[in-house]
Amino acid sequence: MTEDAVLVDPLDALLQGPDRHALRVGLAVPTSGALGLTGPSALACAVLAAEEVNAAGGVRGRRLELVLVDAGRGPREVAEELGRLVGAGVLDAVCGYHTSDVHRRLEAVTAGRLPYVFTPPHEGGTRAEGVVLLGEGPREQLLPVMTGLAARPSLRRWALVGNDYIWPWAVHTTAARMLRSLGAEVVLHELVPFGGVRPERLIERVRRSRAQAVLLSLVGRDLVIFNRAFHHAGLDRAVLRVSGALEENGLLEAGGDDSGELYAAMRWFASDEDGDGFSARYEQRWGPTAPSLGAYAQGCYEGVRHVAELGRAESLTARAVSNRRAAPAARVRLARADGLALTVVP
Repeated sequence: MTEDAVLVDPLDALLQGPDRHALRVGLAVPTSGALGLTGPSALACAVLAAEEVNAAGGVRGRRLELVLVDAGRGPREVAEELGRLVGAGVLDAVCGYHTSDVHRRLEAVTAGRLPYVFTPPHEGGTRAEGVVLLGEGPREQLLPVMTGLAARPSLRRWALVGNDYIWPWAVHTTAARMLRSLGAEVVLHELVPFGGVRPERLIERVRRSRAQAVLLSLVGRDLVIFNRAFHHAGLDRAVLRVSGALEENGLLEAGGDDSGELYAAMRWFASDEDGDGFSARYEQRWGPTAPSLGAYAQGCYEGVRHVAELGRAESLTARAVSNRRAAPAARVRLARADGLALTVVP
């Protein structure tokens, strides 16, 4: 296998047509939009994964290549571009992370046609043939939050604040049920459209509700804007915040946090012990100025590796993939913001 670049432009892929010597994966990650700030590290991780696969002989002798699709745009636009690639037969699989409204449109494009590995936390429910979920559903992600935080006597009053789409709907429904079972109550429930965060209004509503904790299901830049404003409003040390969408890039973009009251619930953090050498290999490949690692990016690395494993094990078809169970996701843990880092709570 050569060390040539593994990225293929979508237009080039269409012009070249199917290539029996390459296993082409549609890499659907956001390089724009609400989650665009996480795109650079995700792309770097996906390239690292592809290079490692190729250095080990590829997938049954085929070189693994990535065809980048910007999944940060509107669901219809992303689905149309992916649909052209799938229809032309130039992709063998799809992998990536994006908001669930985009995910559901891409699921419709790939259903029964080719494998689609979706890597981030998701809203649960059934999926079409060929879809593999590597992330966790609301209950799995929220369980560490509720057992570690909501059981505290001082955290009885909760606000739920998120973007208005599928994933926050499911998260908030599950959270409300868990909170009630723990004797806590939901005193505020707010959903806002992407890019429609008016932090002053939201923060005033949190203040008036006398919430003691806020579950944040805002994503990407909307989460950054809210956390910045929360700090400037002086509530960051008085009201606990916890998010299932906060990772290191979002914390860095917000300017960090030293309040001791901002938490993230994810399955991977950059502060984790590097038992498999992933972080070291990432820095060696991209250097000290590489984009900050976070859970979305690391999940993208795992997703590309998972596609390769599926291809080595059997025919890479939607039906074959649906008959296999994905490897269990790593356990979700709670981490507290400590400046620009997220440190796992023992």
